[in-house]
This record gives sequence, structure tokens and C-alpha cells, in this order.
Amino acid sequence: MIQVEALTKRYGTTTAVDGLSFSALPGTVTGFLGPNGAGKSTTMRLIVGLERPTSGTATVDGHRYADLHAPLHSVGVMLDARSVHPGRTAYRHLLAHARTHGISKARVREVIEMTGLESVARRRAGTFSLGMGQRLGIATALLGDPQTLILDEPVNGLDPDGVLWVRRLVRDLAAEGRTVLLSSHLMHELALCADRVVIIGKGRLLADAPVQEIVDRSAGGSLEEAYLELTAGSVEYRGRAADGNSASGGSR
Repeated sequence: MIQVEALTKRYGTTTAVDGLSFSALPGTVTGFLGPNGAGKSTTMRLIVGLERPTSGTATVDGHRYADLHAPLHSVGVMLDARSVHPGRTAYRHLLAHARTHGISKARVREVIEMTGLESVARRRAGTFSLGMGQRLGIATALLGDPQTLILDEPVNGLDPDGVLWVRRLVRDLAAEGRTVLLSSHLMHELALCADRVVIIGKGRLLADAPVQEIVDRSAGGSLEEAYLELTAGSVEYRGRAADGNSASGGSR
């Protein structure tokens, strides 16, 4: 379980996360949504101890990430698939992580197979396409067989088969009783795989409810329309269509 309570993060005079509170529960895929600059990535970094909060708390199963005895076994994290050393092969990257937690080579081979990396496991990560890099990031998150998964834009760069694979993966993980927190800008995909959504704007909570409840509140009858309505006042950069009207979502 992920618990965020009154979480605030300031950088000088800029407030990136502003008194945010929400929970991501076991057995549930929680979609995490918000416009660019809303504070999603900062919130995820705060949960996994890469940033220190100005105030408030973020815990996993009641513990700060920094206090977890074996983080890989508790929380699987993919925040930036490009963070892999480009000169290291996929297999060596996973093996290095495995050795820090006493994870076997058999488990390394298992997650390589789970993520479809068998044919490229001995290739250097710097030669990977964006989609293959995403698969390696997911493999790293799964390595410790964790009960909680935090995935930032996991379908970015994946082809349709890959997107379907991620959808089935997160649904299966939740069905096993695991907690999945998943950010994405693909509203249609989140509508298919998430049980509930947390929507933030300008660092503040805008909505936290089951997907269908969010959809039912909107005039358009879809998660995308509901999202655009809720975040209309939180979009930092907004384009204009050629006829002078707001581009998609701009006038909502």
C-alpha cells in the first residue's frame, strides 16, 4: 500500500507538490494523471526517496522507502527507463541489480523472458529502441518480485502489442494482490487497465475515485473528457487551433 499524506515539496519559491494526499491500495491499479508540470514525477520521486519532502509523508506499507530493509523486494520502480548505463547489456544491468539483493540468476532470466527481452539480452542498452528500453525498465522493476509497483509512463514508445502486454501485466499483478501505481498520458489505455484514478494539477489533488465514477461525472462520458474538464485550470502550456479556438481541451 502507498500512502501519501499532506505531501508538500517546494523548490525555493516554487511549490511542485502542495499538500497532496491519496492512497494506492493492494489489489488495485491506480492511474496517476495530471498535465505536464502537475507534480506527478516529483510525487513519485518523493515516494521512493529520491527527493525529500518539505513537509508531509509518503510511505509504502507504513514505512519510508529509505527505511525498507530490501527495497527491490518491497517496491519495484520505473521512473526513467533511459537511466541504464548505455554500455551495459540488458543481462548485466539486471544481474548487477540482482546481486545487491541476493537475487538469483534464475530470476534474472525469468524477468528477461517475462518482458520479451530474450533476443536482445546480450545487447548493450545504448542500442535499444525506446520501447525496448521501457521493457528493460519494467524488467528491473519486477526483479525483486515486489508487492508494490510504481511505473512512470511504462507504455511510452511501445507498439500496440507492447501496450496490450503492459495492460495485461498490471492487471495480473493487481489480481495477485499487489499495489500498482501507474502514470500515463494515454487516457484510453488507463480507462482499460486502471481501477481508480488520482488526478492532480499544480501539485494539488483534483480527483481521487474509481474510473467509472470519474467518467460518470463528466459531460463527455469518457475518462479523457473527464480529465480535460478537471484539469482545465491547471494546464501550463496551451496551444491554439488555426481558427482561434482553443486546441483540444483548451476551452474546457
